[in-house]
Amino acid sequence: MVKLNNGARGQASVKTLYTMKKAALLLLCGGVALCSCQKTIQNDTASEDAALTGQEVSVSQIKTSFRKIFVLNEGGMGSNNASLDFLRSDGTYVTGAFKKMNPDVATGLGDVANDIAIKGSEVWMTVNNSGIVEVVSAEDETEIAAIPVPTPRNICFDDDYAYVSSWAGAFARGRYDEEGNYSITDSSNPKGQVYRINLKTKKAEASVEVGYQPEGMALADGKLYVANSGGISSQLPPSYSYDNTVSVIDTKSFKVVSCIEAVVNLKYVYADKAGHVYVTTMGDYWSTHSGLYRLSERGAEKISDYVSVSCMAGNKIYFFGAENEFDWSAAKSYKGFCYNCTDDSTGEWNFASDATTPYSLLVFDEGTYMVGDAGDYFNPGSISLYAGGKKIWTTTSGVCPGHFAIW
Repeated sequence: MVKLNNGARGQASVKTLYTMKKAALLLLCGGVALCSCQKTIQNDTASEDAALTGQEVSVSQIKTSFRKIFVLNEGGMGSNNASLDFLRSDGTYVTGAFKKMNPDVATGLGDVANDIAIKGSEVWMTVNNSGIVEVVSAEDETEIAAIPVPTPRNICFDDDYAYVSSWAGAFARGRYDEEGNYSITDSSNPKGQVYRINLKTKKAEASVEVGYQPEGMALADGKLYVANSGGISSQLPPSYSYDNTVSVIDTKSFKVVSCIEAVVNLKYVYADKAGHVYVTTMGDYWSTHSGLYRLSERGAEKISDYVSVSCMAGNKIYFFGAENEFDWSAAKSYKGFCYNCTDDSTGEWNFASDATTPYSLLVFDEGTYMVGDAGDYFNPGSISLYAGGKKIWTTTSGVCPGHFAIW
């Protein structure tokens, strides 16, 4: 186990804080985003960010009660332009809220945001290339803590702790020669870690080693299931192969108690109301398609292909993808599906997105959902609301809108 110091800016010098945010742990990252949907109680009490203005849109089609819907924009690698937007319950879509509410944080949210989750009145975000787990107030987006974790990826919670998956500094750098051939020039490939952060103190108290380049996680029956992708390992000798395992951590002892062999390049983990656990794969872009699998002690049972983007809402998993994993240019190639965890059935879902690059998904119910469109990945993207089989509105977001969270 590893003990770390608290990274809250309020307890560090200005020089240390700016250095911490600017420090880039070079890695190859990216991927498609996930959000966990939940019902909340609407409350329009004025907060410190009430004066922020933005694009006015209709929210009457959204039947789920909410105060804010947060959108975490990943930004571009090395560009230090990750950002946080939100849709207020009055129909105002505000961009760049973190920077606007924290003007003294010179570097903004940081370099490459990767996940967002809400615990009570706090918004937790991983900023992997900056090595920060950022915690802000859901009320007004003001900073509560900035906790150092090397290349953090995904977050989940129990009553006492936040669990953060970490690539532990893994990276691969390369270059193209004059003939256009690519080769790795520098790399580091340690096994990944899961960090346990005390929710009250905002301190990372311990870590445990898992597989290579861990991503999504989910809790079920006192166990933490961690999807290991091997995204860096796939580029490096001797095996040039993805990880294909799910590490299972007992939360009481905070030790790995088993390792389930699944499929390559695992991405997200879901747990249903009965405690069954599911994992998605992005595939290897060659012989293994993206897909959704149900885990057991025997391994992984395939449920469906076409799981490039997914979201769990209630006890259902909604997902879509393209037959050609490289075809992210034509929305007509996407197919949508819905898996019902209650009766173990999969049916087609009338996914009607006409986004150029559907990058993230938030489902309210089977007919109402939001899609984040990354566009060209370099300029601001967009968020669109769909209801009743048609697009209701589209508004500009930050760069690469990848993750949603409802408060």
